[in-house]
Amino acid sequence: MGSADFFPEERPVRRVWVDPFRIDAHPVTNAAFRRFVKQTGYVTVAERTPRAEDYPEAEPEDLVAGALVFRPTAGPVPLDRWRRWWRYVPGASWRRPHGPGSTLDGLDRHPVTQIAYADAAAYAHWAGKELPTEAEWEFAARGGLDSAAYAWGNEPEPTGRRMANIWVGEFPWSFQPGRGQGRNPGTTVVGSYPPNGYGLTDMTGNVWEWTVDHYRPEHPASSCCSPRNPRVDAPEPDTDERFPRRVVKGGSYLCAANYCLRYRPSARQGQTEDTATCHLGFRCVVRDG
Repeated sequence: MGSADFFPEERPVRRVWVDPFRIDAHPVTNAAFRRFVKQTGYVTVAERTPRAEDYPEAEPEDLVAGALVFRPTAGPVPLDRWRRWWRYVPGASWRRPHGPGSTLDGLDRHPVTQIAYADAAAYAHWAGKELPTEAEWEFAARGGLDSAAYAWGNEPEPTGRRMANIWVGEFPWSFQPGRGQGRNPGTTVVGSYPPNGYGLTDMTGNVWEWTVDHYRPEHPASSCCSPRNPRVDAPEPDTDERFPRRVVKGGSYLCAANYCLRYRPSARQGQTEDTATCHLGFRCVVRDG
């Protein structure tokens, strides 16, 4: 697990053990999430009005239900200025992933997005499943290719063949559509790209996926005695964040070679639990033990 070749938070390379489990072959789709909402009446985090006590710095007029939506820039911009391409859009939610005026028409087989951590956990509970640990997710994503940089091997992508729904071109302004992609970057039908060695699709790109692990920027250095189903059971100490961060994995359609480069099994980043974006979804597991 992990990598010594990319970002510091992926280190060190270490051995872990996981108990037997089964994992969804693809991310949860809009159609599946719609069935959950229809049966339960569940209201997602993005559809709820934010509470003033959770966001004390916010102006009262800004406390409206909504979520983050990607907007490409007109040309090159500094890549450390994420607000250049992200907007908080009132009314954006899983039903309208890009804000008012957008729909799910024709997107039943696309991954559901604009999903906060609580939404993913609620769906998993309803389905009789759970969210994966980071170790389970990474084990599944590798598809049996131990230590390979990517889910398909060590090359970024085979020449002339798209292996995943990722951004090809110069992020965040120059996008070159490929297999299954439209003129603009976005989700694709689950299973549009080749499965990994375990028959799992979309473990790379398409949407980031939640895990249950609380995020820490470093991993335990020891590899001799890793617990089964390892997870961090408490948020990172000494943090001033009001919402803990969880590990998300897999990258998304907005990950590019010149930005992010986290469409790899070992790649990871932290996401606050309240966050919902147009490139964030999930899949579930069932543990056999």
